[in-house]
Amino acid sequence: MPRLGIALDLGTSGFRGQAIDLDQGGKIISTAITTRHPLPGANVMDHLHFALEVGVSYAHDVVVMAVNDVINNLNVHRNQVERVAVCGNPIQLSLFQNIEIRDLAYAGKRKLDALGVIPPNRDSRIVKAPEISGLDIPSTAVVLIPPAVRHEIGADALAMLIQTGILESDTIAIVTDYGTNNEMALVAGGAVYTGSTAAGPALEGQHIEDGLLALPGAIADIEFVDSYSELILPGYRRMDSQHIKVYVLNEDMRLVTGDTVDSATGSLIEKGKMAALGITGTGVVALICEGLKSRLIRIPQITTQDRMLHLPDGLRFTEKDLAEAGKAIGAVRAGHITLCHEAGIRLEDIQIAYCSGASGTYVDALKAQQIGMIPSGVKQIFQVGNTSLSMARDLVRDENELWRMKDIASKLRQNHCMFAESKVFEKIYILEIAYWTEGMPMTQYQKFLKKYGFPALNQVVAPPQVIRTVERDIQDLGEKGLRIIDDIGEHRRAVFLNCLCDMACINECPEKALYLETHDQGAVISINLALCDGVACRRCERACKDKVFDLIALITSSDRP
Repeated sequence: MPRLGIALDLGTSGFRGQAIDLDQGGKIISTAITTRHPLPGANVMDHLHFALEVGVSYAHDVVVMAVNDVINNLNVHRNQVERVAVCGNPIQLSLFQNIEIRDLAYAGKRKLDALGVIPPNRDSRIVKAPEISGLDIPSTAVVLIPPAVRHEIGADALAMLIQTGILESDTIAIVTDYGTNNEMALVAGGAVYTGSTAAGPALEGQHIEDGLLALPGAIADIEFVDSYSELILPGYRRMDSQHIKVYVLNEDMRLVTGDTVDSATGSLIEKGKMAALGITGTGVVALICEGLKSRLIRIPQITTQDRMLHLPDGLRFTEKDLAEAGKAIGAVRAGHITLCHEAGIRLEDIQIAYCSGASGTYVDALKAQQIGMIPSGVKQIFQVGNTSLSMARDLVRDENELWRMKDIASKLRQNHCMFAESKVFEKIYILEIAYWTEGMPMTQYQKFLKKYGFPALNQVVAPPQVIRTVERDIQDLGEKGLRIIDDIGEHRRAVFLNCLCDMACINECPEKALYLETHDQGAVISINLALCDGVACRRCERACKDKVFDLIALITSSDRP
C-alpha cells in the first residue's frame, strides 16, 4: 500500500488537487478540479464578506467539505494519506484553518485595535490533521501550510515568485497570475514590488454570458478568417464577412480545432474536431484582440447588426461581456503601471514577463500583449502554468521546502502596494474604465497620462519571444487522469412563511442559484452556495415584495435537500 500525499491549490475561482505517490519519487497519480469556488461570490472580497456575515466557522466548514470532495475524487484510498500541502491566498488559507480574518478585511491599526483584533501568525506551519476541523483524512496525517510574506502577500504570490525563478533575474521582470485576484510582482533594482487587484472573474470565463472556466469544452483561443467573394479590381476581392475559427480544450486539456462560423450569424462554415460548451477568459482575450483588428469591435461597441459576435454551437459574445472583460483587462494594466511608478521605472523598461495560472498558460500571449495585458516592450514572455499547485506538490514531496519558503519570505526585500489605497492606481483605473466602457479615445487617455506625469503607453514595436514552459496549466495529470467536479456547492433550504410564491426572488437571481417548491405554510426555497453571487448581491432579497425572504437565514440553515 503506497504512502500518499495530497497537493491542494485553494484558488479564488476553484480548487485543484493532486494525489502524490510518496513511495515512487513523488509520482502524480491523479488530478481533480472544481468548476467553481464553494463559497458564494466570484472574487476574494466576496468570500471575505461572506465569512464576516455568516461567521468564519461556517465558511470554514463549507471550504473543508469542498476539500474533502476534491480528495474523494482523486480515486485513491484516503486512509493512506500521510501528508497534505495547501497553497492559496491569505483569505483562502485563513478560512481553511478557521483563524481570524478581520485583519484582512479592515485597514489600519486603530480600526483593528477598536475591534479587538489580534492578527494571527501566518508563518509556515505543520499541524496534525485533527487541527483542521472536518478534514477527512487519517488523524496521524499532517497538513503543511506555507507562509505569507505579509498579510496581503500570501503563499500563492510567494509560490509565483519561487516557481518562476524571477527572484534570480538580473533584468527587470514582472510576473502576473492572471485570474480573478490577479497577483503581480515586479522585480527591479534588487527589490520586489507586489500588488493584487480584484480584476473580477471575466479573465477566467465567469461573469461572461456564455463563459466557462478553463475546462474541457471551453473555447480558449480564436482566429478571425477573412472571407472574400467577387473580384472588384485586378488582384482585389471584396471582403464579405469575418469568419470565427475557435480552438477548444479537449478532455486532456489540450487545444483542438473547433468549428468555424460566420461572426454575424453563427452559421457553420467548417466543422471542427470538438464542440464548444462555453468561452473561457483566454478565448475572450483572443476574441477582443481579433475583433479590434477586424473593426468588428470598436470599444465599447460591437459593430454587427445585432451588437454581438456569434460563436459556434449557439454561443455568443455581447457588449455587456465586452465591458466586463474590459474592466478586468484594465485592472491588470493599471496594476502594472502602478508597480512601475512605485519602482521609479517605465513600462518599457520591463524586459521579461511571466504569465502564470490557467489564463496565463492558455492565452495567446501576443494577443494579450496587443490589448494591454502584458507590457509592450518586453523581449521575452514565459507561460509557466499553475505555480500555486506546483508549490503544493513540492511541499508534499519534501517538507523541507516549507522551511525554504519561510526563509525566502523572511529575507524578501519587498514593497507591497495596496492598490485600494493607491492614488496612482485609482487615476489609471478610472482612465481604463472610461476607455473600455465609455469609448474614450486612446489619444485622450494618453493626454491624461501626460497631465498626471505618468509615462505614455507605447505600442508593441517588435513581437517578443514566447516560451511555453508547459502545454497546459497542470502539466502532469497523473496516470489516472483528470476528474472534474461540476457541483462543488453546499445546498441549503428553508421554509419562508407567507411567501407569495411569485418566483420574484428566483427570477431575479443572476446566477440561477435558487429553487422553489410550494409548501402548505409558504415556500421551500433551496440555494446552491457555489452559484450564489454572494451577500453583497442580495438581488433576491430586494425582489421579495412581502420582505419575507432572508438570504442569510437560507444560507445558514442546517436543512439540506
